[in-house]
Amino acid sequence: MAKKLPTLSLTIQGYGTNGEGVARLPDGMACFVAGALRGETCLVKLDKVGKSAAWGHVVKAEEPSPARLEPDCSYYVNCGGCATRHMSYAEELEFKRQKVEDCLRRIGACEAPVSVICGADNTERYRNKVQFPISGDAIGFYAARTHTVTDVEDCLLQPLPAARLRQAVKEFMSTYQIPAYDEKNGRGLLRHLYVRTNRRGESLCCILVNGKALPHEPELAEALRSAEPGLRGVVLGINEKKSNVILGDSYRTLWGEDHLMDEMCGLTFKLSVPSFYQVNTPQAEKLYDLALDFAQLDGSETAVDLYCGIGTITLCLARRVKTVIGAEIVPEAIEDAKANAARNDLHNVEFFCGDAADVAAKLASEGLRPDLITVDPPRKGLAEDVVHSIGSMGPSRVVYVSCDPATLARDVKRFAALGYTVQKAAAVDLFPRTAHVESVVLLEKSE
Repeated sequence: MAKKLPTLSLTIQGYGTNGEGVARLPDGMACFVAGALRGETCLVKLDKVGKSAAWGHVVKAEEPSPARLEPDCSYYVNCGGCATRHMSYAEELEFKRQKVEDCLRRIGACEAPVSVICGADNTERYRNKVQFPISGDAIGFYAARTHTVTDVEDCLLQPLPAARLRQAVKEFMSTYQIPAYDEKNGRGLLRHLYVRTNRRGESLCCILVNGKALPHEPELAEALRSAEPGLRGVVLGINEKKSNVILGDSYRTLWGEDHLMDEMCGLTFKLSVPSFYQVNTPQAEKLYDLALDFAQLDGSETAVDLYCGIGTITLCLARRVKTVIGAEIVPEAIEDAKANAARNDLHNVEFFCGDAADVAAKLASEGLRPDLITVDPPRKGLAEDVVHSIGSMGPSRVVYVSCDPATLARDVKRFAALGYTVQKAAAVDLFPRTAHVESVVLLEKSE
């Protein structure tokens, strides 16, 4: 029989990476406590004790923090989307600022303070992209640390068109008995519902399926059109891989357009289903303004933007530098980036399609010596050969935009070995009520 774990009164000293409270057990072992706030004394039920750490959850806040809130979402306990609805927004911002600073110091051996975090003016319904997993008759989000889908009728982070389109898909599945995809046996059809929205309130809907077609496609398109007046297009995404990858290899338009148009930073962008675009547009504008401020531009520079996506940072740079080169591995994104440059009448831009390491190495071998390189990589950060290729081009400044403080800090340490040191660091909250945070650092080459 498994040993019954105790309930203890613990003082919460700080926060873990995912916003859980951190306390010390009587023997000094770290304990990560779900639902706890720093400074509180909590009655904690231990759920697991490992060799080097323990995990538990709050039974009762015996001495609650003034920052404690009653969660305003009935799905909060079961849904794995949000992590901070039990704390004030001011407390959440401090948790995130400290998280970035701690990673830079602990992993990156960097003592630069994160002196500012840019909070959001709006913490609800800010996401412009939603990806609902579908399982059985549930359409919603994965429960924390599982692949069990919690059926979520409405999410406070998502725009209302997403909720209406979700309900239409549920009714369509029920009416025509369309089965959901089963990850375990690879059978079934409907995998994910994807909804993208823009600032004008228009939406694009994509249904990801395990197959090349879906029964009753015209009826599905009509049901979605009836549910959402602002719908601009319905797309079918084909994903027959036995994996947890969301997006497909090819797309087919069932009705309307296969893209949306949106405005950000005074520029117009075309957004197709696979396009990378920051999910919080107003906060992304703050992020990019901060990155441009860190870049210290005077208009004479040659810049390189790696991981450029559809060209958001690249085109922001194009208005402020002499010339800029963008690189991205996704062919569709590069085509969108070229079209976005033309659409915005920016002609001092050149785009290359390829892996960041290969493009950076090619540019270095050709003798390119840019004044500035910007990077905005995925969560895994930069591959080590990308860091070395950047170093071989010898830019005086590197502006690193990151969605993961841990991989940012790891890469900062790699840059330090090449003579680049952090001059400035800041955080931007693009994901209110979750544990995620964006950050920007300026690295300068030592003389």
